[in-house]
Amino acid sequence: MPTQPGDNEICRMDAVTLAQRIKSRELSALEVTEAVLRRMDALEPHLHAFCTPTHEVARSAAKAVDAKIAKGEPAGALAGVPIGIKDLVATKDIKTVMGSVLYKDFVPDEDDIVVERLKAAGAVIIGKTNVPELGYSPVGHNPVFETTRNPWNLALTPGGSSAGSGASVASGVAPFAIGSDGGGSVRIPSAHCGLYGIKASMGRVPLYPGCRDERYPGVSSWETLEHIGPMSRTVADSALMLSVISGPDPRDRYSIPAVDFDYQEAVCGDIKGLRIAYSEDWGYAAVDPEVRRVVGDAVAVFEKELGCTVERADPGWRADAGATFWALVAADSDLSGMRRMIKGREKEISPHLIDLLMRPWTAEDFTDAHTQRKALCNKMWRFMANYDLLLTPTLAVPPFPVHMQGPEVIEGRMGRNADWLCFTFPANMTGQPAATIPAGFTKDGLPVGLQIIGSHLDDRTVLKASGAFERARPWAHKWPALLETLGL
Repeated sequence: MPTQPGDNEICRMDAVTLAQRIKSRELSALEVTEAVLRRMDALEPHLHAFCTPTHEVARSAAKAVDAKIAKGEPAGALAGVPIGIKDLVATKDIKTVMGSVLYKDFVPDEDDIVVERLKAAGAVIIGKTNVPELGYSPVGHNPVFETTRNPWNLALTPGGSSAGSGASVASGVAPFAIGSDGGGSVRIPSAHCGLYGIKASMGRVPLYPGCRDERYPGVSSWETLEHIGPMSRTVADSALMLSVISGPDPRDRYSIPAVDFDYQEAVCGDIKGLRIAYSEDWGYAAVDPEVRRVVGDAVAVFEKELGCTVERADPGWRADAGATFWALVAADSDLSGMRRMIKGREKEISPHLIDLLMRPWTAEDFTDAHTQRKALCNKMWRFMANYDLLLTPTLAVPPFPVHMQGPEVIEGRMGRNADWLCFTFPANMTGQPAATIPAGFTKDGLPVGLQIIGSHLDDRTVLKASGAFERARPWAHKWPALLETLGL
């Protein structure tokens, strides 16, 4: 008889393997669930990745999967695979606090579309993952819960806003998690935590606020910027999740028809001959020297080992594109509803959120932002006509200390504390597919991400390039030292 795997082996399995072994009854969904819950309990005092663990919900779902398999019934593509759900995504009968005192007792009566689809596919929800307040921040702290820490160095941020999702997957509590990405919030924590994260083309994965209510205006998403996407340790795991959660839905007016290819097969494709542009600074951005080094080495793999043609070329993004982005965020927000909700409670709300909501926005600010977005989309379309992909650093800096919104000095240059995000939010403004892959590590052992941006609707090429790089420079066998320290 083969030896049954222990908790550590189970927790280090990828989602594809877990689903296969559960369906074949080599493992039960319940024993996998119990293994990851024990790991969660051991790590939470250090990481604070989960704001609302759901042990009993997970056990009940796992037992249901095992019962289906025992009866010979289809158990779904994700049968018994544990998953964390970002706490901005509505979950029926499970608290969705969104890192805000305004929502501390909020329990949705509907699931978000992606949660419906994950449940139908047999995934086991093990908890809600921590976020900054209402998601309006690229890091992992909020006024309600303990600050989420980076598994690679507990003194540093895992990035955000999908902070808990990043920390949980990087530490092996779940093989993958759901994140949302309005300006990089799948890619930011994925890069800081050494993970793969992908934001598919706008509309590929439908959004649904779930349980909209006048009492809770913040539940509405940034409709023209937001994407829901997977965060995982392997490209194949993200492709598997995309095969489940993507596809149109009438509740999302921006959702688009399903792809005409198989997500999982796309990962295996060859990319020889692709034309690739590489921009390490957008032509104006300051970038940490270690990030430049690690990303530059990763880009060389595409040319020297994967048979691509790589050219240095900048798409010509304007240095003030960040101001346009934040105006679009405000325009997408329910300003009047949120202002009413925070009135009299300003001292309980994150200062940066108060600043955004109470700024004296004008109609001209919003119309100018939409006009600038059109110009940026046209500029990117013309640029991408000459290339199959655009590669950049995912972030301008490695992980930095918790409780900061961002470093003010990069490469010796003073800037705004959001300048380190300059590579992520443009793809939200254009709706292009964009992924981050682990490019390597700094001399201090911190993860660095390489961003892969595709032409609008060309998700397949982004996945192919991601898979090809992973095969050339695999990363899933690398784990934070914290786990060894804790005996995990």
